[in-house]
Amino acid sequence: MAQDFMIGELAKRTDTKVQTIRYYEEIGVMPKAIRAANNRRLYNEIHLERLTFIRHSRELGFSLDDIRNLLELSDQPDRPCEEVDAIARGHLKEVERKIAALQVMQAELKRMITNCSGGAISDCRIIKVLADHSLCQSHK
Repeated sequence: MAQDFMIGELAKRTDTKVQTIRYYEEIGVMPKAIRAANNRRLYNEIHLERLTFIRHSRELGFSLDDIRNLLELSDQPDRPCEEVDAIARGHLKEVERKIAALQVMQAELKRMITNCSGGAISDCRIIKVLADHSLCQSHK
């Protein structure tokens, strides 16, 4: 028989805050823990695997809705993985969009810093550009 453990142990094993585990249970992403006679939550390897999946998915930036869908699909191992693939592809598109936006920000910040002469704040190019969006390269 698999050994049960308390929420603190699950938190430690997965590097997850206890409050986060409770939240995941509350929103239905994690299955509810079984309760011991003293009403303490008890978890097992299934909970550990599920939380590990959730944590890794969150680290990769998946939304909780996507994770919920992925978990529902993973509970149906005989289904084709087209829906899983579609979720991952959609997420990749969003990540690529964010990267492109960050690259625009990076270029603008570099340009602002390069154009700053380091004199008085009254002549500071960074302050001027921040105060007037039309001076941004990305605005043009």
